[in-house]
Amino acid sequence: MKRGSAVLAVLLWSTLALAASASAQSQGRISDATQECINCHSLITPGIVADWQKSRHAQVTPAEGLAKPAQQRRISVAKVAPELADIVIGCAECHGMNSAAHPQDSFEHNGFTIHSVVSPPDCATCHPTETTDFADNLMAQAYANLMNNPVYAMMVNNTNGLAEFTDSGFHHLPADDTSNADSCLACHGTDVKVTGTVTRDTAMGEMTFPVLSNWPNAGVGRLNPDGSTGACSSCHTRHQFSIEMARKPYTCAECHKGPDVPAYKVYEVSVHGNIQKSMDKSWNYSAVPWTVGKDFTAPTCAACHASELVDENGETLAKRSHRMNDRLPWRIFGLPYAHPHPIKADTTAIVNKGGLNLPTELTGEPVSAFLISNEEMAERQRRMERVCAGCHSQQWIDGHFDRLDRSIETSNSMTLQATKILSSAWQEGLAQGLPQGANPFDEAIEMKWIEQWLFFGNSVRFATAMGGVDYGVFADGRWTQAKNLQEMADYLKFLRASQPQAEQKK
Repeated sequence: MKRGSAVLAVLLWSTLALAASASAQSQGRISDATQECINCHSLITPGIVADWQKSRHAQVTPAEGLAKPAQQRRISVAKVAPELADIVIGCAECHGMNSAAHPQDSFEHNGFTIHSVVSPPDCATCHPTETTDFADNLMAQAYANLMNNPVYAMMVNNTNGLAEFTDSGFHHLPADDTSNADSCLACHGTDVKVTGTVTRDTAMGEMTFPVLSNWPNAGVGRLNPDGSTGACSSCHTRHQFSIEMARKPYTCAECHKGPDVPAYKVYEVSVHGNIQKSMDKSWNYSAVPWTVGKDFTAPTCAACHASELVDENGETLAKRSHRMNDRLPWRIFGLPYAHPHPIKADTTAIVNKGGLNLPTELTGEPVSAFLISNEEMAERQRRMERVCAGCHSQQWIDGHFDRLDRSIETSNSMTLQATKILSSAWQEGLAQGLPQGANPFDEAIEMKWIEQWLFFGNSVRFATAMGGVDYGVFADGRWTQAKNLQEMADYLKFLRASQPQAEQKK
């Protein structure tokens, strides 16, 4: 590097570091270790530092957070460790404080021992209730529930694996890790492991870093190198970790927008979504608790599923929860049939009478031993109705949930008819599936069966649950369900007609 350029770089680095330091000092007290991080990273990754400076972590110490009235706290720990109480939470506190719990991914870095992958147990230092809630959440087990379930694993391979046509026919090859990480596991989470080290020439000289497999990833069920599962940064993205961002529907849309989980598309065309897009310039997305009618005037995803809600008199309508199904009696997407929510977040232990890891039989009956009781379903619906009651009368609420019950009944029935058609094809040897011990997802009639529930059944139920009724008719809804079912029946006729006469007489 030329001398002039080197001097300029040093001056720039010093200026940025001083500005960052002054800003952090004015916002709160900063640890010496974090200050050292800022001194370098203000030059190397200035965007990260600037993001952190806007965060609540950089502005409020844990002691100040704990001093707030209980209902207004963003911190759930009962007592803050003395060494953390009066400093703001910065780089060193998140990436180095629990290095002993990260034996696999910790490494030496400029005199500090740090880890790249900040996991829920790190966040639990200040947010233990939220971490415990999330660990009991289906999201926290999203990787295992997908990849450790043989049924779903076959569908992942069929979706992400390369297709190959040879003289012997059409074949699907197993999916590779990179394709999975760029597909299903971008949301479900990857299995992040340390596979070695690499030395890089940086602006601060040569440095050695761990090599992480299946990285980067912020999937909700990520398997972390410290042995934990989940990623708080899925919703509270780095490095602001904003409650405002987590409460806006666009964050949920990252994983809940496709035809398999059309929550955001339905929300967009609902009355609630219209109000949010039209009026939210005047909303206060950061208030804790969140006051219905004052801070916001229509629910977002977080309002229905997670946030602490109060009315203008301060009466609690819903307690904060990071267990996203606490207010949900029904599980309405991702499975062939809607069914009561599983008792445990790890659904791989569920086995139906047919030996499949599914919470229902192929004919729709729930595997009740693994699912919540009718009493628990009623309690969860009561919690959701309390959210609705912030704006709606009981008559409105009763009518809404009556429609949802009917929507679940009819969409499940349409899936059952599709299953009957597919079962006939299997039994008659016109398709190779479960009775033959073959992949049930790799033939045309089987793929149409998947669409019947994974796309169209889901859309019908989401549209009713969230008030996006037009989406539930012609946009992957009831019309498409009926059309797909007819096409399956017609295709079965075609398969039968294509068989030799001798075979048809058997």
